[in-house]
Amino acid sequence: MAKKKKTDIISEDWIEVWGAREHNLKNIDLRIPRKSLVVITGVSGSGKSSFAFDTLYAEGQRRYLETFSAYARQFIGELKSPDVDKIAGLSPVIAIEQKTTSRNPRSTVGTVTEVYDLFRLFFARAGEAFSYLSEKPMVRMSDEEIIKTINKSFHDQKVVLLAPVVRSRKGHYRELFSGLIKQGYTRVRVDGEYKELKSGMTVDRYKIHDIELVVDRVLAGSDPFRMNKSVPLAMNLGDGAMMVEVHDSGKFQWFSRSLMDPETGLSYDEPSPNTFSFNSPYGACQGCSGLGYVYEVDNKAIVPDESLSINRGAIAPIGEFREIWIFEQLRKVAEAYKFSLATPWKDIPEQAQALILDGKDEEVKYPENLRFKFRFEGVKSFING
Repeated sequence: MAKKKKTDIISEDWIEVWGAREHNLKNIDLRIPRKSLVVITGVSGSGKSSFAFDTLYAEGQRRYLETFSAYARQFIGELKSPDVDKIAGLSPVIAIEQKTTSRNPRSTVGTVTEVYDLFRLFFARAGEAFSYLSEKPMVRMSDEEIIKTINKSFHDQKVVLLAPVVRSRKGHYRELFSGLIKQGYTRVRVDGEYKELKSGMTVDRYKIHDIELVVDRVLAGSDPFRMNKSVPLAMNLGDGAMMVEVHDSGKFQWFSRSLMDPETGLSYDEPSPNTFSFNSPYGACQGCSGLGYVYEVDNKAIVPDESLSINRGAIAPIGEFREIWIFEQLRKVAEAYKFSLATPWKDIPEQAQALILDGKDEEVKYPENLRFKFRFEGVKSFING
């Protein structure tokens, strides 16, 4: 900060202060550079807070409230003008109380000042969505625009109109196929393969499936009435989305009434302010729940002394051997990898160590003569709960 003479010309690059006398300030004149990070330093009681909060911030708030109507100001009340001769070049101000002691990771400069709420609204209403798969802008079309695009892009080509009725879900879908037959449909595309609809038709209930209903096969641009009827029908059956394939080409293009990537079929829900909030389950990172960090178990904390055996307490969280369920599981692991619970941890095969700590999704096979399999979730999963 530099001393300011009252005779200087006011500049847009500075905040000009004359005669600041709030609290213990002694009639000081200052000019502060704008668009810069300015730090006010000094010993306790030198007037730092009196100048920053009680002079600059108070005057900025007072000027802001003066822009309200007389009706609105009666509910807010009048703010006292700080003891200062004049302040020029002052922009709208935001202040964060210096005594704030919150250590909540969900409390940031943006949330405290409520600027974050404005940004979320801005992104939701004015932002442009991009696909993270193709890195291209997402598009949304009306039914009329979709019909025009199909007729133009696939003119004089036979196209298949498909409605996605199941997207990446498990189930046998017997009732779905039965219902489609009753509605008069004859073909579906199951996991990339076209099939005739038959009574009692099912798919593997334990596998993930993609099922599209063949709504119509039509020559693009040749039958407007049929196209105008089939496209809205496919959209309704596909919950606002549909696929178009040039007959027997294996190449598909997606269309949607909402945001969608026409190349990959990736769709986004209509953006809302919650989509951009780390405090909302709709916008928070699924890995850290919006906190910005995750807790991980340290292997060295689990096994602090590798010279010990499992029986002697090598795995610190479970202690020394006892007749409990987890030691029975560890005994099975030892039999499967041909070591004993009396073996020092450092001498246990690395593959077995990894299984004990991290677990395994697949079943662990016993030696052939035992003819037995089991699944072990790992010590870390017990700690994480």
